[in-house]
Amino acid sequence: MTVHDIPVKTLDGQDASLGDLAGNTLLVVNVASKCGLTPQYAGLQALHERYGDRGFAVVGFPCNQFGAQEPGSPAEIAGFCADNYGVSFPMFEKIDVNGPGRHALYTELTAVPDASGEAGDIQWNFEKFLVGPDGAVIARFRPLTEPEDPGLISAIEASLPG
Repeated sequence: MTVHDIPVKTLDGQDASLGDLAGNTLLVVNVASKCGLTPQYAGLQALHERYGDRGFAVVGFPCNQFGAQEPGSPAEIAGFCADNYGVSFPMFEKIDVNGPGRHALYTELTAVPDASGEAGDIQWNFEKFLVGPDGAVIARFRPLTEPEDPGLISAIEASLPG
């Protein structure tokens, strides 16, 4: 099983899976609208635009588990992202990424260690997982890793399809 096989819902409640994006490199990010890291949306959108025509997509999963920083409804989240950051990458339903209600996608993702070898719970909003075109998780980047980080950029470029 890969992350492609796990059912998810789009932000507007439609059944989906990351398998709909199979063949693309994905950057899976738990996002929030009222966080000190929220400006990372701009960099994530820039990555999505920069590499989108090369088989890459950012995918966002709103989460309200860190300081209740994503309290909005799906419509409020979509409006905030579009109005403030021009977000055009796929956004999915608000989920739990830690704890007993952890979404199955994040059960898979959190099993992957970061560069220091540490796996386990998501630390905060804007933790990033690089997923290869085959659905295998390639790398994990902690929340303070900016979208413009050279290590993140080189990992994305190395994992693009073709």
